Amino acid sequence: MPYNSAAGGLIAFLVIFYIAIFVFFIYVWWRIFAKAGYSGARSLWLLVPIANVIIIIMFAFAEWPIYRELNQLRQMARSGSGQYPPQSVQQYPPQQQYPPQQSQYPQQ
Repeated sequence: MPYNSAAGGLIAFLVIFYIAIFVFFIYVWWRIFAKAGYSGARSLWLLVPIANVIIIIMFAFAEWPIYRELNQLRQMARSGSGQYPPQSVQQYPPQQQYPPQQSQYPQQ
């Protein structure tokens, strides 16, 4: 049976398509893990058989670091210790224009 170039093109397209889906899958899980407060690299465990099931179960039932931090901040707010929310914005004097602008109209 002779080799069909259309079949070769289809196979090449499917390989590229599946690689793109695979990369997108890793990117999406990386973002989900990062937003939950974990390292995004933890999403790479999803590529390992059996470890992927364990990671998803841990992800579903463990207390996420982002919630741990939120609970600590809420406790600080209730107890009155520390400043809540943190006052990290510094107050600066109003900006002055240099050189001072002169009026376009003559003084009368």
